[in-house]
Amino acid sequence: MIVVDTTVWIDYFRGTHTPHADWLEANLTSARFGLTDLILCEVLQGVPTDSQFDAVQEELLRFEVFETGTVVLAVEAALNYRRLRVAGRTIRKTIDCLIATYCLIEGHTLLHNDRDYDPFEDVLGLNVVHP
Repeated sequence: MIVVDTTVWIDYFRGTHTPHADWLEANLTSARFGLTDLILCEVLQGVPTDSQFDAVQEELLRFEVFETGTVVLAVEAALNYRRLRVAGRTIRKTIDCLIATYCLIEGHTLLHNDRDYDPFEDVLGLNVVHP
């Protein structure tokens, strides 16, 4: 399973050509994609109109959406944050810690365009798509 991060969905829905958004579009029918409930929330928060909100929500709900709100995930994400700080790498956003940790726990690969995930790949072994 490839979890697609907010950064890629935003570019995809805006029609912004980035390597990540283009890779997503090219592989939509050949790979298995999903997202977390946190990613769903982040993407929908940024949609400017009600009609666009409905369209984006409908499009995203075609994919598997993983619920992440567990105590186990919260504790493991906090531990990963601390592990990365000890390694000299500080993560700026808690949601990124939760998403990366979820992927690590579940063995999912992440498609992203956000440098906050790099320490998870470099230090903790997060599987990442590099278009």
